[in-house]
Amino acid sequence: MTAVRTKERPKYAPDTFFIERPRFATVLSAFVTLLGLGALAILPVAQYPEIVPPTVQITTVYPGASADTVSRTVATPLEQQINGVENMLYMSSQSTGDGRLTITVTFRIGTDLNVAQMLTQNRVQDALPRFAGRRTASRCAVRKATPSILLAIHVYSPDSSRDNLYLSNYTTLHVKDILARLEGVWRCAVPGRPRVRHAHLARTRQGCGEQSQRQ
Repeated sequence: MTAVRTKERPKYAPDTFFIERPRFATVLSAFVTLLGLGALAILPVAQYPEIVPPTVQITTVYPGASADTVSRTVATPLEQQINGVENMLYMSSQSTGDGRLTITVTFRIGTDLNVAQMLTQNRVQDALPRFAGRRTASRCAVRKATPSILLAIHVYSPDSSRDNLYLSNYTTLHVKDILARLEGVWRCAVPGRPRVRHAHLARTRQGCGEQSQRQ
C-alpha cells in the first residue's frame, strides 16, 4: 500500500484571491478605472502620433534654364544659406529641365512646423539679394510640406458614362478646393493626364508671352 502526498495549496493563492474576495476586487477595479479617467484628462493623447519628420519645401522657377544651370546658379546659393537652420536634419534638392527647383528641408520630429517655416523663410530672404537681375527672386515660395499621403480618393463613374477627362475636371472644380480647405491638409493634387495638359498649356502660354515681349 502506497501513500500519495498531495501538495497543500497556499492560503492566499493568486488565482483565487480575488475570486474569494469579490468586494475587494470590485473596489480595486473601480479605483483603477477612476485613476485612468483622471490620467486621460492630463496625458497627451494623439490619434495620429508624429512618426514622420516635418518638412519645408522651397520652390522656384528659372525660365529657360536647364536642370544643370538651375542646380549651379540657384540651388547651390540657396542650399548654402539654408544649411544649418535650427533643428534641421538634412535637405535635398531636385532640378528639372523646365527650370523648376524644389528644395526639401527635413526637421527633427517634434519641431514646430510654423517656426521651421519662418526660420527657413528668413534664410531664403537672406539669399535673394544674390539673385539680383534674375526672375527667380520673385518666384521663391516657402511652404510647409508633409511627405506622407494622408488620403487618396478614387473618383469613378458607376455606369461608365463619364470618361477620365470629365471626372478629372469635375474633381478639380468641385472637390479639390473643398479638400484643400480642411484643417491639416497641406496640398491637394489631382494627378493624371488632364493635369499634365494643363501644365503644358500654361507653359506654352508663358513661352508665347516671352516671345512677344522679345519681339
